[in-house]
Amino acid sequence: MSFCQLFFSSSDFGHSQSLLTLEILACRGERNVVELIRMTFQIPVKRIITKEHLEEFLKSDAYSTYIDYILRLNESVKGQKIDKELPASDNVKKILKILDQLAQWVTDIPPVENSKSRFGNPSFRVFYDKVQDSLNDLMGRLVEEEAIKEVGRYFLDSFGDRKRIDYGTGHEANFMAWLLCLEKLSVLTKEDDKAVVLKVFVKYIELMRKLQFEYWLEPAGSHGVWGLDDYHFLPFLFGSSQLIDHKYIRPKSIHDSEIVEEFSKDYMYLACIHFINTVKTTASLRWHSPMLDDISACKLWSKVNQGMIKMYKAEVLGKLPIMQHFMFGSIIHFEGGSINAEGTQGDCGHVHHHAHENSSPGIPSGDVYALGQEPPPCCGIPVPSAIAASAIRNRNNNGPRPIPFD
Repeated sequence: MSFCQLFFSSSDFGHSQSLLTLEILACRGERNVVELIRMTFQIPVKRIITKEHLEEFLKSDAYSTYIDYILRLNESVKGQKIDKELPASDNVKKILKILDQLAQWVTDIPPVENSKSRFGNPSFRVFYDKVQDSLNDLMGRLVEEEAIKEVGRYFLDSFGDRKRIDYGTGHEANFMAWLLCLEKLSVLTKEDDKAVVLKVFVKYIELMRKLQFEYWLEPAGSHGVWGLDDYHFLPFLFGSSQLIDHKYIRPKSIHDSEIVEEFSKDYMYLACIHFINTVKTTASLRWHSPMLDDISACKLWSKVNQGMIKMYKAEVLGKLPIMQHFMFGSIIHFEGGSINAEGTQGDCGHVHHHAHENSSPGIPSGDVYALGQEPPPCCGIPVPSAIAASAIRNRNNNGPRPIPFD
């Protein structure tokens, strides 16, 4: 008799003990038994409001768990191109079918006529509501009923903000948090890592591109400040890992349109460059994407990958405007920050405290803004989609002046 069988031979736990938890215990072994027995699934909530909360998070087990998962996935795809024939487990196939279903919903929910606006299309909210209404069915294919409320929140918030109709690296992080939850619940295993990146994450990016093109999602934040292509970061991180030790493609190859065109289906990094070249056609990469231009001066992809990891830690996980939106529950657990974070954000999605107006415990009085003491750059500045500007320009030869992406 195994330890788990012996441990659960008592009837004290009763029928209410989740079968899912029992399965996890059987797979994970003795060292996680106590922790998982105490797990009560809950709807994830935001807990980070101030710079001090963020610093607390960056020293927490939750941060270590999340970044370790990202690094593990990064390591799994070194030197590996996207391969449609890559083996996939049954659960990976289930996830791919779920993402395919969402892509079909985008097709079934066309954007409303909104040609005079370059901002987000209201039909995105219809898509978002359909996903929300279908969470029990979608997540029920992967996890037990008790876990849906927790896992489903991360999944729903992976596709953008319903109110602002925007998308950024915080939503991308929610998708990775969703995958991490599935890994913690043994839906995914370490053996799935390569397929998680080269199949699941690639499929997710394809879905997001479709959402961005169809509904003209606005970049979350000012002029795409948090995403290397206005929206995403991780395709560049994982994509640079894919290209490590490639015989012919070098970082400077992003300036060769033929190479980008030919290999964009095999490597995420080049796919992102192809996307940028498609939607920002009014100037060269050096003008509208100076950071990517600077990175292309590196000699080795390994150096690019190392730099991407450092940048992700500093410019995504280390930025308060993004991490104010990150959520914590029983699976990705963080006891720091403030329990009142959910109700303190304004319409822009960030917290603005004015002197003598705040009396909530754990939240200091005085002005506290998204970059410590600076007003968050997104506030009051809706950012048009470059995709929208490009589409309008293509429809009208005398279209609007190019949007400056500095």
